Amino acid sequence: MQPLKARRRDMRKDIHPKNYRLVAFKDMSNDDVFLTKSTADTKETITIEGVEYPLVKLEISRTSHPYYTGKAKLVDTAGRIDKFKSKYGKFKKAKPTSDKEADPAASQE
Repeated sequence: MQPLKARRRDMRKDIHPKNYRLVAFKDMSNDDVFLTKSTADTKETITIEGVEYPLVKLEISRTSHPYYTGKAKLVDTAGRIDKFKSKYGKFKKAKPTSDKEADPAASQE
């Protein structure tokens, strides 16, 4: 087996992105904003403490996700529930119109 120094290879050059910078991420469900480094492309900007940062909007983040908050919170983005109800509403069972139809035992008497 070769010594460790003999097996070491040089790092590759120019493999990291050039646009790695501080970016603001905003949780749209609770307006929480946090800064982190990213290469995400965005056209929007936000000013935080007098400095302008690129802005990426999020639907759910660590401050609103039920796993991290411990709260079961329903986030209905783009009307997913309404879309489901309209799509599958035609399969809904019809409700009985009278008390006799609702109770089959009463109709046998």
